[in-house]
Amino acid sequence: MLNAPESAVLAVNLGTPEAPTAPAVRRYLAEFLSDPRVVAIPALFWKPLLYGVILPLRSGRSAEKYAQVWLPGGSPLMVHTRNLAEAMQRLMPGRRVRHAMRYGVPALGNELDAAKDAGVRRIAVLPLYPQYSTTTTASVEDLVERWRRRNPDVQVELIRDYPVHPAWVDAVAGSIRRWWERNGRGEKLMFSFHGIPQRVADAGDPYPRQCEASAAAIAAALGLSADEWQMGYQSRFGREKWLQPYAEPSLWALAERGVKQIDVVCPGFATDCLETLEEVALGFTHTLAERGAQMRYIPCLNDDPAHAGALAQLAEDALK
Repeated sequence: MLNAPESAVLAVNLGTPEAPTAPAVRRYLAEFLSDPRVVAIPALFWKPLLYGVILPLRSGRSAEKYAQVWLPGGSPLMVHTRNLAEAMQRLMPGRRVRHAMRYGVPALGNELDAAKDAGVRRIAVLPLYPQYSTTTTASVEDLVERWRRRNPDVQVELIRDYPVHPAWVDAVAGSIRRWWERNGRGEKLMFSFHGIPQRVADAGDPYPRQCEASAAAIAAALGLSADEWQMGYQSRFGREKWLQPYAEPSLWALAERGVKQIDVVCPGFATDCLETLEEVALGFTHTLAERGAQMRYIPCLNDDPAHAGALAQLAEDALK
């Protein structure tokens, strides 16, 4: 205890099931979809639909998708997030660096408690969402604020976003550049970001503006002209209108115009996960092939040294 760090960093990702099975996915989705930040429907109406229809239908289907991308060490999101936190720890030997999940385990609240119990009195909470949204980052803020009120003796700093932070932009651009050096460059680069309902953006959520700023900054760092890249949004759920342009139909349109090789990168995701690997790397690739075009997926930053360095810099700045 005498040598325990007085400050800590918690790198927080969304969360993941503990196994690619229907029961594990059901437990995870029940927690995730019960958050009013994720689904803004009154619980009186939403809970019967969630438990009576959505979870029974989605749990098995989602488990099959997870099984397609599961790694020997666990889900991709868990493995890569854990490795990223370990890479940050090596760069921050004087701090306690851990990973946490907003939903599932290791639970953010438990990790905050563990840091306090270890003697930490200053904590930087770093949501692994480069672009701020009320549907993601704000939920972390909610939990942190509740914990802070119960633990006034611990100083907690929350890093809200980093959509155009120079070190992060350089890390993303560098990973794309290295991938092109190894594999050649496609005719077009598509930036695919996770979507949110249009009504959320209309209510003032800054997410779409920050996604646009991220894509433009990365394209500029790569020296791309306006006709060499575009962006879109993926992972729609339900029937309402979400942010547009939708990524997959935009890719189809490129194929129909005769573009034969398209590279896709997902800079809104810090680590690879179900949405990048199953939906994009497998799903988008398949539907593009059906239309006569080749789609190549460029992996997320994961535990890339430049990524760990950028996040360590953000955390150090927050703890100054």
